[in-house]
Amino acid sequence: MAAVYLLVGVLLQLFTTITSIGVNYGMTADNLPAPSVVANFLKTQTIFDSVKLFDTNPDVLRAFANTGISVSVTIGNGDIPGLTNNITAQRWVEQHISPFHPQTKIKYVFVGSEVLFSKNDDWINNLVPAMKSLHYALVKAGLPEIKVTTAHALNIFRRETIPSLMRFMIGYDQSFFAPILQFHQRTKSPFMVNPYPYFSPDLSKRLDYALFKPNSGVYDKYNRKTYTNMFDALMDSTYTAMKALGYGNVEIAIGETGWPTQGDATSPFATMENAISYNGHVVKEIVSGKGTPLMPNRTFETYMFALFNENQKPGPLVEKYWGMINPDLTPIYDVGVLRNGRQSTPTPATPAPSGKNFCVPKVDVSNAQLQSNLDYACGQGGIDCTPIQPGGACYEPNTLQSHAAFAMNSYYRSKGQVSFSCDFAGTGQITTFEPSYGSCRYL
Repeated sequence: MAAVYLLVGVLLQLFTTITSIGVNYGMTADNLPAPSVVANFLKTQTIFDSVKLFDTNPDVLRAFANTGISVSVTIGNGDIPGLTNNITAQRWVEQHISPFHPQTKIKYVFVGSEVLFSKNDDWINNLVPAMKSLHYALVKAGLPEIKVTTAHALNIFRRETIPSLMRFMIGYDQSFFAPILQFHQRTKSPFMVNPYPYFSPDLSKRLDYALFKPNSGVYDKYNRKTYTNMFDALMDSTYTAMKALGYGNVEIAIGETGWPTQGDATSPFATMENAISYNGHVVKEIVSGKGTPLMPNRTFETYMFALFNENQKPGPLVEKYWGMINPDLTPIYDVGVLRNGRQSTPTPATPAPSGKNFCVPKVDVSNAQLQSNLDYACGQGGIDCTPIQPGGACYEPNTLQSHAAFAMNSYYRSKGQVSFSCDFAGTGQITTFEPSYGSCRYL
């Protein structure tokens, strides 16, 4: 709740059927709404027309049936070698695709993720054969409209340089990328990349360039283009490397891109402000169809990363905070992906620092702890919880996250706003951002 901004949006007339913008729907969390609720939310409240899953969860596939939202599924890297067998691939399609499509509009099968980054030779060497086997299995099952692809991290180039000189890594250009691109060319499927300026080396020296903020730019003397942001440079680098192998006509799509909102001391650039700047400009570019310096007016099918924060994701703290939407389906921030927005500028209009302090739950608090906080504040805490009862000013949205936030803040204020009264066993935090909305006032 502390991070929630009021909805800002994109001019929806810019959003046309030729522009496809989707979102990665990861579920490594214990506080997410049911898939059917998520599917309805995406259909009715956002401009996302597609989702990318990191598995083939049948409950999720069923939830998106008859929504019109395209769904992409992912095969784990460890399953790649086995799927080079045609019989195994056919059985996989029979089990994971045929029971759901076309009621659920499955668009892509991603074979692994960032396989080259894994440095696992068994996965790398079997990737193209597995992609071919799955393509044949889909065709044999009468599903040629479902395309097979895989997503690549952009550490695939020889060295970081200007876009016109970019080439795929030596040793993998002809043995790995040429066969993949040939497969995409033949099957009319897209070459998927995951551009993440956040992971760029020396980010501190190029932060404005990564965030689309005013900067001196990078001039490419060979193509005579000036790049004012890293996203365009990464896309044109990909195009140049593909063209150098003779596959400049293969479609390029974006499997993942995004920016985290928080982390620890080792991730100082993971902030809400930076996430809004980067994701807002990417969404605006994709929706406008402006393309890049080398690919003007070209649209890129794009999957933003990510729909939700994932509080059970392993690794550094920053890995948990890439989401755009809270579990109660309120925005952590909005950069033009919510349908009832009307502004095109991807900045948070409100809430702004109010000069007052408020107590709200931290973003990764479990439902069990939220319920405990709510029970304590409304029971032993002795506060007035009628506003979050049916008919009360703060009853809607009727979610545990929203009700607990109101109760915790009321308890905090009733105790004179001393810091320890917002502790709640380490699950509360003090913010200066006003969480009030509509007629619900956090007094």
